[in-house]
Amino acid sequence: MTFIDWFIVALFLGALVLIGYLFSRKNKNIEDYFVGGRAMPGWIVAIAATDTAISAGTFVGSPELGFNTNLTYLLNLLGAIVGGLVVAAWLLPKLYNAKTITVYGFIGERFGETAKTSTSVMFLLGQLFTSGSRLFIAAIAVSVIAFGNIQFQFMVVSIIILGVVSTFYTMMGGIKGLLYIDTFQTLLMIFSGVVGLVLVYLSLGDMTFAEIWHSLTEGGMVKNPAAAGVAPGIAADGTLQGWVEGSKVQMFDFSLDLSKPYTILGGIIGVAVFKIAMFTTDQEFVQRQLSCKDVRKAGESLVVSQLLAIPTVMIFLCIGSLLYVKYINNPMADGTLSQGFFTDARDIFPQFIKNHIPVGVRGLMITGLLAAALSSYNSAINSMASSFVADLYLPFKAKRGKAVQSDSDQIASSRWIVCLMGLALTAFAILTCVMQQSSGLNLVDFATGVMCFAYVGMLGVFLTAILTKRGNTKSVIAALVAGVLIVIPLMFQKELFGANYIAWSWWCPIGGIITTAICLLGKPKKA
Repeated sequence: MTFIDWFIVALFLGALVLIGYLFSRKNKNIEDYFVGGRAMPGWIVAIAATDTAISAGTFVGSPELGFNTNLTYLLNLLGAIVGGLVVAAWLLPKLYNAKTITVYGFIGERFGETAKTSTSVMFLLGQLFTSGSRLFIAAIAVSVIAFGNIQFQFMVVSIIILGVVSTFYTMMGGIKGLLYIDTFQTLLMIFSGVVGLVLVYLSLGDMTFAEIWHSLTEGGMVKNPAAAGVAPGIAADGTLQGWVEGSKVQMFDFSLDLSKPYTILGGIIGVAVFKIAMFTTDQEFVQRQLSCKDVRKAGESLVVSQLLAIPTVMIFLCIGSLLYVKYINNPMADGTLSQGFFTDARDIFPQFIKNHIPVGVRGLMITGLLAAALSSYNSAINSMASSFVADLYLPFKAKRGKAVQSDSDQIASSRWIVCLMGLALTAFAILTCVMQQSSGLNLVDFATGVMCFAYVGMLGVFLTAILTKRGNTKSVIAALVAGVLIVIPLMFQKELFGANYIAWSWWCPIGGIITTAICLLGKPKKA
C-alpha cells in the first residue's frame, strides 16, 4: 500500500462520514431515523438493497467460488428473484399496510407483546452471527492488503477498524443517509469489479480466448468435497489432488442430491424459500421496503434489487474463474503463494489486488472492497437498532412509567443504541472467524447458512400469522426454539456426522415446514 492508495481510501471514508453528517440534520423523529419518513425514492431503495444483498461475501467469496467450483451459484440468484416476486405480490402488501416500524411489530399485533419481543430478540441474535460473518469476510481482504496475510490477530484488527468506521457514520445519518451511502457504495463496488475483471484478464498475457475457454471447459477442475481424507492442493509431482475434472462454466445442475446447494431444485425451491424468509422476517431487508413511498414501489424495488445482483455476482465469479486459468496454466506464477490457493482460496482476489494491481488503481479496488463490506454491516447496525428501540427499549421504558416521548430524546437514544449494536456486531465477527473454520463451509455458504439460525423459526411464525388465524404466544416461542435446534446440527454436519449431507439451501424449506406446523398447534385466544 502506497501513500496514493491510502489517500484514495481516506477520501472514500471521509465521503461516507460527510454524507452521514449532512443527513443527520434531516432526522426529525424516530420514523425519519429508521424508515426515512416512508418517503424514499424507489430507485434509491432498489440500488441500496442490492448492496445489502451482495455484500463483502460477493467481493471476496464469489471469486473463491469461481476459482474452486463453477457458475452454478447463479441458480441462487434465480431463487432470489422467485422469492422476491412472491413476497412483492403476496406478502409485502400486508406487511406494508400494517404501518409498523419493524416486522416484529406486525407479529406483536397478531400474537401479543411477548411474541413481538421474542421474535425481535431472535432477529437480533441471528443478525449478530449473520452480519458478524459478513464483517469477518470483509476483514479477510483488509487483512491481506494491509498486513499481508490472514493470520487471526490481523483479522481481529481489521474487524475492529471496519466496525468503528461503519458504526460512526451509521449513528449520524440514520436510514436516509444509509440509503444514499449504500447507493454510492453499490455503484462503486460494481465499477471496481469491472476494473478487477479487466485487470485479471490482462494478467493472462498472450492467452487467446480459445485457450482460456479450453482451460475452463475441457481442462477444467473443481474442488471435490467428497474426497475424504485428501487435502486439496498441489502434490509434490505438480498435479492437483482433492480436485476432479469438471467444467468451470457449468451453470445448470439438474442433480437431485440434497448435499449440493446450487441445483435447479435447490435454487427454484430451496433458495426461493430462504429468500422469502429473508425478505419478510429480516428487519434489514424489511426496513428498506418500509421506507418507500407506497407498497407498489416497495415491491418493485425488492425485485429490481435482486435482478441487479445477477450481473454483479457474475463479474466476481468470472474473476475467480480467470484466476483459476492464471494459476492452473502456471501454478508457480506466484511461487508458494499460488500453490496455497488450491488449498485455501479465500484470499485469492485480495492477494491479486495486493500483488498485481498498479498504484492508485489498487486504492480504487480497496474502496470497492470497503464499499461491499461496510454497506451490509451498516445496514445491519441500523436494522438491529430499529428493532431494539421500537420493539424492546421504548416498550420497556413505557412499562416502567418512564416513556421516552420527545422526538429528540428518541433519536438520541437510538443513536446510543446504534453504537451498542456496532460494538456487539464487532465482537461477534471475531467469533464467526473461528466458527467458519470449524464448519467446513466456503465463505459464501457459511455467510448464508448462519442466517438460517433466525430465519427458520421466524418463517414458521410469519407464515402462521399472515396465512392463518391460529397460533399463540406459546406456539410462537416453541417454533423459534425449534428453529435454532434444527439449524445447529445442520450447521455442523461435518463435525457431527462426517460430511455435509443437506446443503444450506434446504435448511429453510425443511425447517420452515416443521416450525410452521409447531406454530399452528397453538390455539388462538377467544375474542
